[in-house]
Amino acid sequence: MTHNQFDGQMHENMHTGPVSQEMNHGGHELFDVHEALSGSVAALNQMMLLRPHVKDPELLDILDRQYRFALDEYNITVECFKTGRDPSHPTGRYEMKTGNDFIYGMKPAQPTKPIQTEAELSDQIISGFLLGAAKSGASMKTMAATETCNPVVRRVLADSVPNCIEMAYELSLYQNKHHYYQIPQLAQADMQQLLNSYATVGQPAMPNQHLQ
Repeated sequence: MTHNQFDGQMHENMHTGPVSQEMNHGGHELFDVHEALSGSVAALNQMMLLRPHVKDPELLDILDRQYRFALDEYNITVECFKTGRDPSHPTGRYEMKTGNDFIYGMKPAQPTKPIQTEAELSDQIISGFLLGAAKSGASMKTMAATETCNPVVRRVLADSVPNCIEMAYELSLYQNKHHYYQIPQLAQADMQQLLNSYATVGQPAMPNQHLQ
């Protein structure tokens, strides 16, 4: 193909006017939303596979609530992605049942290592899987939203990100309570120095633009 033929083909493929809602998607958007939806499917499949191995009723309750919510978000994302229009209902808001108090400090613990048999699968490992999936979902959906042209799909993805963050927060609190996830703190003087290392300022008076 010659350079002129390539330019001609590109010109034919360019849309200069409005397009239908179903086709209101850019190339980067298609790839990134596809990646985000694949990640959602993987996370949902993982939850279903891990569920029979959960021993703690509290963790089972978290898994079930997060599964139902994540499945609904997946469905409405697929809806708006395929049609370009509003899904059957707006994105909901995931709410935790637990409080927000972390336990700080380190206690002696056995080193972590890969398991070698299914019998070693524990609530610590399962909650770690779920936490990793929630964090990954937040990252993938944020990236997809910043590449999305369709305003409905962008809004659905963006509204889903805080829910992924809330799910990850709930799981980190669960892990912390059971000492699976320990949180070290800096010395008080070091922490105070970092907390006070920035200062706020007022809004400056912007200079007037001189028209030429």
